[in-house]
Amino acid sequence: MRGKFITLEGIDGAGKSTHLPWLVRLCENRGIAVRSTREPGGTALGERLRALLLDREQALGPETETLLMFAARREHLEKVILPALESGVWILCDRFTDATYAYQSGGSGLAWDKVAALEQWVHPDFQPDLTLYFDVSPDVARRRMALNPPDRFEREDPAYFQRVREAYLRRARSSPKRIRVVDASGAIDDIHKELEVIISSYCLKA
Repeated sequence: MRGKFITLEGIDGAGKSTHLPWLVRLCENRGIAVRSTREPGGTALGERLRALLLDREQALGPETETLLMFAARREHLEKVILPALESGVWILCDRFTDATYAYQSGGSGLAWDKVAALEQWVHPDFQPDLTLYFDVSPDVARRRMALNPPDRFEREDPAYFQRVREAYLRRARSSPKRIRVVDASGAIDDIHKELEVIISSYCLKA
């Protein structure tokens, strides 16, 4: 049986990296073979591209960012995601193509249809089974990130992250069955309860 592909999305500071290990344990406790990964990254090439993309000393335009993101994504699909799913392993991935729409189109202003064209080229007819979008205001996110040195994207201003958030919400409206919006501003325990209900209703049915 094919594995499930679940992605986690949200602006920087939304809490994805806090919830991802918990979701892995939730699946493992139910006897599911699961693997976590991230984008950009997940492969040797992807991690090298990630370091380049997040480097504060780099000045990359949105077109270059997008092409690098999709190069890393294609490698990730071929080497990690698709083989795991075919073998029955579930993949929980920190970001996927929704993030490119949000950051490079919404945040940086790249034309939406350019991302759509690359999406159709790199993974036609392939989408996550479920996307968990952790929604939080840029102000809340910025307070959460204040204790850590910012990477190249995290240094952007609040208006940038508001555009990113609006692009995510646009994606959620266009794919309401796939993308579930989770209010990430509340207590972690409350968020985990909601996540367990969502995962159960989508992917853990008897």
